[in-house]
Amino acid sequence: MNLQTGDTDHSQNSIWGSRSSVHDAHSITSAEFVARLESYESSGKKSISDVRRTFCLFATFDVLFVTLLWIIELNAKTNIIEALQKEVLQYDYYYSFFDIFLLSFFRFIVLVAAYAICKLRHWWAVALTTATTCAFLIVKVILSKLFYQGAFGYVLPIVSFILAWIEVWFLDFKVLPQEAEMENRKSLFVVESVEYSLCTHNYCAFKDLNSA
Repeated sequence: MNLQTGDTDHSQNSIWGSRSSVHDAHSITSAEFVARLESYESSGKKSISDVRRTFCLFATFDVLFVTLLWIIELNAKTNIIEALQKEVLQYDYYYSFFDIFLLSFFRFIVLVAAYAICKLRHWWAVALTTATTCAFLIVKVILSKLFYQGAFGYVLPIVSFILAWIEVWFLDFKVLPQEAEMENRKSLFVVESVEYSLCTHNYCAFKDLNSA
């Protein structure tokens, strides 16, 4: 008789223990699920990712930095107005830096249009700008007479070349991999949300069964 009573108490304790463990697991899973849901909702509200925004800011820095160097080069001469007219209105491929400024502006327009406006997820746009920059600068350095114009004959082509390759590296090794990882996490979250819904349904059914 005592043995049967002990078995009954043990079975009741097991039931209550299983119910409490299920409730604790459900509470923990619910808290984690809500936290992750809020994080994904906040990230989903952004029209552009943080790493892509940083890339677009660097493209803006590219054109502004080259423009600043070009203005300093113009101001280093006797009269900036006369120097500007000579390099722009009387453009000479062999002596002018105006085309290097236009090259940086070309990179800025293409990159911002492709990766900020169109939100492209491929490297072809930055490959186009970098290949164009490299080809143009190599030909200009070989054929032009920029080295006879002082330090800026070296600085502007080298800076433009380096900035173009930094943009390639940043997009290919930072922007695209991080956004792909983010998409994979979102896909896994969708699967986990379905599993969580099923677990919640089973828990409610288990709770109703025990209350009945």
